[in-house]
Amino acid sequence: MRYPIPLPARSSATLAVLIALALPATALGTPQPRHDRKPARAPGTLVQLPGKSGCLVDRSGRSAKCAPARALEGPAPLLGSGAVALSPDGRNLYVASSGSDAIAVFTRNGRTGRLSQPKGAAGCIAAKGAEGCAAAVGLDRPNSVAVSPDGRNVYATSLGSEAVTVFQRDPATGALSQRLDGSGCIASLPLPNCVSGRALVGPDVIVVSPDGRNVYVGSFFGNAVAVFNRDASTGTLTQPSGSGGCLAATATSGCATGLALESIEGMAISGDGQSLYLGAAVSAAVVVLARNPASGALTQATDGSGCITSTPLTGCTTGTQLGGADAVALSPDGGDVYLTALFSKSVTSFTRSTSSGLLTQKPGPAGCLVFLRAAGCSFGRALNAPEGIAVAPDGRDVYAASYAPGAIAVLARGKRSGAVAQLPHRTGCVGAVPDCAPARALSGVGSLVLSPDGRYLYAAASKSDAIAIFRRVTRQPQRG
Repeated sequence: MRYPIPLPARSSATLAVLIALALPATALGTPQPRHDRKPARAPGTLVQLPGKSGCLVDRSGRSAKCAPARALEGPAPLLGSGAVALSPDGRNLYVASSGSDAIAVFTRNGRTGRLSQPKGAAGCIAAKGAEGCAAAVGLDRPNSVAVSPDGRNVYATSLGSEAVTVFQRDPATGALSQRLDGSGCIASLPLPNCVSGRALVGPDVIVVSPDGRNVYVGSFFGNAVAVFNRDASTGTLTQPSGSGGCLAATATSGCATGLALESIEGMAISGDGQSLYLGAAVSAAVVVLARNPASGALTQATDGSGCITSTPLTGCTTGTQLGGADAVALSPDGGDVYLTALFSKSVTSFTRSTSSGLLTQKPGPAGCLVFLRAAGCSFGRALNAPEGIAVAPDGRDVYAASYAPGAIAVLARGKRSGAVAQLPHRTGCVGAVPDCAPARALSGVGSLVLSPDGRYLYAAASKSDAIAIFRRVTRQPQRG
């Protein structure tokens, strides 16, 4: 049974605009195709694994080019740029499959990058145990997933049930299980075997703090961030009472109020655990929140340093090309933050102070890479509807998923400047787009994750009902 979401008119209109913008590449114009027989194997380039090793497709699709999988319908929809996550040991990939009401579980070969799905209940967990999966509650249209740093728990947001679900992970097999005593699900709707939570209207993205003490959820329709304390021994979540339990754009259920929080769609936390960064689509903003490591509480400055917006807003700094702000990612050294923006068709770049966590948009063309042309920005291809973003563990490359054309842009990152530049011609993107290297199963690609060693990239594509698998061409270690 599905639980309908009573969306306000403004929220419905917002979602309609997002969907309308996901147009085919031909509607927006693309560069003329080249006729290179093979893409150059330049460092940072993505090469899809051969044959059926290169993609997994939901078995309902019956693809001859990809291996079949269960519970893989609709991963990474437009609301869901965090739909894939790897366990810290790199042994398992987890996928929030919105159309299957499930979390699909895959075993990963660290040497080859290939994925396989365990049989039976170990291969997925789903509402009512559909498709032979383990049974779960609160999984109506799951859209984002995260794994705890200790690898003991997996957490997911579900748009339809307005819930955060808690799963125990078997470290030996990767299989997921859920307690049905109320500790396995927190929801804003009255659901059986779930406890009540606040600021969870349209939850879209979820992260776990590096110390494992907190879980944070961004709510697209609720314009809020929900805060949860995590029990390290059980993985159970509890929401603090009062204003410490949530931060919202307006007074909501006793939440603290913040700036530029309309339609939170992206979230990332710094490696030092001091800062939380949000992409707010309707606010056209990147938001900076300070985290108290002792309590997990979030605060926002109002002196202009707590948010950067495309449209001038009192209390925020003005930036550029942030319309429809989406996914957020940090460089491994913590010195840079990158943001995709759906409406602006851009990847924007920010310098981060490692002492204060504050952001400054990089000046001139270094601060914005835009599809085709935009004054004062650098030129980008295959970026006409960017969603997910990921930075390689070695910090040398940034990858952006473009939903509408079904492509992944490949961006080289400057070692000292942190600025990104797209690789030329077919090395600069993969997908069914002119002047990009061809790739399979990328229609509606919206979420990316790189393996811990940086050798493989995994992409979730909602329209293909698929996971695409790529080998990343790595560079030789730098000297000095």
